[in-house]
Amino acid sequence: MSIWGKIIGGTAGLAIGGPIGALIGIVAGAAVDAGVEATVRANGGNDATRNVTFTIGVIALAAKMAKADGRVTREEVDAFKQVFRVPPEEMHNVGRVFDMARQHTAGFDAYAKQIADLMRGNRAVLHDLLEALFFIAKSDGEVHPNELNYIRAVAHIFGFSKDEIAELVHRHIGADPSCPYGVLGVKPSISNEDLKVHYRKLVRENHPDRLIAAGVPNDFIAVATRRAAEINAAYDQVMADRERKQG
Repeated sequence: MSIWGKIIGGTAGLAIGGPIGALIGIVAGAAVDAGVEATVRANGGNDATRNVTFTIGVIALAAKMAKADGRVTREEVDAFKQVFRVPPEEMHNVGRVFDMARQHTAGFDAYAKQIADLMRGNRAVLHDLLEALFFIAKSDGEVHPNELNYIRAVAHIFGFSKDEIAELVHRHIGADPSCPYGVLGVKPSISNEDLKVHYRKLVRENHPDRLIAAGVPNDFIAVATRRAAEINAAYDQVMADRERKQG
């Protein structure tokens, strides 16, 4: 059974607590502990539990972020599908979770805290999740101030510093997204040697294998794959431009 099938049809045997467990219970019609303080760490060794919990939590955060500006657009829904590569036969199940998350009384902070607890020690995974939220927010042509505040709040809950959050925001909306230097997060004045060191660091941090090793569901690997492709394309463009100028 795929991760999406387990969301609705295979969760009965999984011990999932907290607000994410409560959301699953509402969607599936089962009685699940709704205590926000219930921990997931005790179930961390169970891959099925971990994967379902993470996936549901991400869907909930994406749904509430899409609603942050007061409306959910078709572009945002399509962007969500691109992030998760949802199989057509599972879209109905995922749609039920997405719609319920928007209506559920639990705040986004409760979901963010449970995901942060689940992925403790895997900051790179949490960073990729923020990338996914930005991808959805930008899909309709702009990032609404409420969406930006939402992402900042989630990043804070994830444990990112003010400077790290500011750098993330600047890269997405403070610089020309078509500028390769903005994609790489460096200034045009950077030397070739320093650029190469920075590029290799980004490649290591954003390699899809890192997510797989962290136990993230394969459906979420699309985020790291997209980010890695953007980094490689930006680096190639910068180096090609510099070679032309030198020639």
